[in-house]
Amino acid sequence: MSVDLNLARSAAIMVAGCGAGFINSIVGSGTLISFPTLVGVGYVEKIANITNNTGLVPGSFSAVVSQRQELHGQRSRLTRLVPASAIGGTTGALLLLALPGKYFKRVVPFLILVGVALVILGPIIQRRVKERAATRGAVSNGSERVSPWLVLGVMLAGIYGGYFGAAQGVILLGLMGSSIDDSMARINATKNVLAGTVNLIAATVFIIHGGIVWAAAGLLAVGSFVGGVLGSKAGRRIQPNALRAIVVVVGLTAAGKLLFAG
Repeated sequence: MSVDLNLARSAAIMVAGCGAGFINSIVGSGTLISFPTLVGVGYVEKIANITNNTGLVPGSFSAVVSQRQELHGQRSRLTRLVPASAIGGTTGALLLLALPGKYFKRVVPFLILVGVALVILGPIIQRRVKERAATRGAVSNGSERVSPWLVLGVMLAGIYGGYFGAAQGVILLGLMGSSIDDSMARINATKNVLAGTVNLIAATVFIIHGGIVWAAAGLLAVGSFVGGVLGSKAGRRIQPNALRAIVVVVGLTAAGKLLFAG
């Protein structure tokens, strides 16, 4: 399906990319902003998802670079978790490509609702992570131990992320917060690395297979890169609940439209 990217649609995609990159760097779930925008301008759901995943990769990269200070001393941990994300992302992307588009169209409204539910639960998850960190000094004390269960959970989250990915960051935050003794900032930085790995691996699969709308992906890429930088630097001064409210409203609206569009 060809979509005429006029000035208004191009601007909408770039702004959505910026918003998604910004939100992903702070609370996750930026896909709930950018994916509905691509569907709204006329792209078929499966093509919109593939294009969205590819376009958000630069935003993940910029967020990780901006948080490199928080990643200091986590090499051992990342060495264990990044391969799990890569395997999961590859599996999820291949599932998306293997299954007919009609199945994705049917399931995506419910995936969006799952993402919205996770966003709503995000403050509870983050509060528990902070409480756990506070009781143990909010530092890892040099411990980089990673349980096999966490590796498995990260891989399963990667499968979800490679297939769709909305609120993947919230899932990762909950998994790591329940099993890693570290500060919120460092866990969030690790989350961005793992989610970025899933996006990059899935995008590579999509590039090899084809089906990406490169004009739209390019607009998302520019917007998400800028948003990722802004979110990593200025996001600490912004109330995350305000961003969550925006994500929830957009997600519910998108899910409703997809559910009742026939």
